[in-house]
Amino acid sequence: MSDRIRPRYTAWQIFSVPIVLGALSGVGLVTALVGDGPWDAVSWLGLGLPVAVCLWYGWLRKTRSL
Repeated sequence: MSDRIRPRYTAWQIFSVPIVLGALSGVGLVTALVGDGPWDAVSWLGLGLPVAVCLWYGWLRKTRSL
């Protein structure tokens, strides 16, 4: 067992980003269903930003470390 001490994280530090991404997705879905005009841009941002974040941390960041 290593002598290295792992940092302890609070629940907010662990779940803050997934909660924000989920809220953005929810706002994007609702505005896509009920809004029109400028709300279309809000829905594109609300649905596109979580996808971009997932691509960045899941795929692009992995390929850069290789």
